[in-house]
Amino acid sequence: MSITPRRCRILMLAAAAVFLAVALVIRATAGGGLEQHSGTALYGSMVWAGVLFVRPGTAPLPAGAVAIAFCWAVEVSQLTGIPAALSARSLVARLVLGVQFDPVDLAWYPVGVLPLVALAQVVRHTRWRRAD
Repeated sequence: MSITPRRCRILMLAAAAVFLAVALVIRATAGGGLEQHSGTALYGSMVWAGVLFVRPGTAPLPAGAVAIAFCWAVEVSQLTGIPAALSARSLVARLVLGVQFDPVDLAWYPVGVLPLVALAQVVRHTRWRRAD
């Protein structure tokens, strides 16, 4: 039994909302490294959910690869200064694109994505085995 695209989209929208809520709670209550690194990891988690929202039939590993590649592309684009200029004019651009490059962020995106890939693989495998 496979999950329908509509149901997957609803689930991924809910997951992204949970990741955002967790990030906002951490931001409001913590500071320093925890705030920065957890926010980066949770951004990766939201992007992973976004990939599956857009393409619900994507297998977990390719979805994870796309999510990490997107996050890295956004991070590296910060070296150009374009995201900083856009972020100065728009809160949405600031939230999506960030402001300045931080090489440490490149390591934190997979921290937010890879556990979700592993969990989705386990769920997928369990559902597949039950179908037999």
